[in-house]
Amino acid sequence: MNIGEAARLSGVSAKMVRHYEALGLLPRVVRSASGYRQYGQAEVHTLRFIRRARELGFSMAEIADLLRLWQNRERASADVKRIAKAHIADLDRRIAEMSGMRRTLENLVHCCHGDARPQCPILDGLADAAAAPATAATTAHGNVPR
Repeated sequence: MNIGEAARLSGVSAKMVRHYEALGLLPRVVRSASGYRQYGQAEVHTLRFIRRARELGFSMAEIADLLRLWQNRERASADVKRIAKAHIADLDRRIAEMSGMRRTLENLVHCCHGDARPQCPILDGLADAAAAPATAATTAHGNVPR
């Protein structure tokens, strides 16, 4: 099947199919006499695996590791679990950062009257954070803990 059909069956765009091939996540495929890539069910299955891993937020490096383990029948499930647990820890860290951002923004929104007055605590809070030098008390996203 051609790249368009493989993309449709896997739920991945043709551009991403090429990208995954360039990254080495998808092995180079046979080309027809006219130079078109030819895909089979194995490649579609691999593309679906990659798509699902991306949906779960795994990085390309993690996906490469997971693909190697998936394709290795001698793998140890402990290796797969280690990658998944590290990813969960990263997700937890990102959720905590976003929760802090949300709390800061909720506080600014609560302080804003949202009326015709020009004073706006939201803009003031953004300007204050922009004027302050980055410190250890500032989070990765520029939030000052309150």
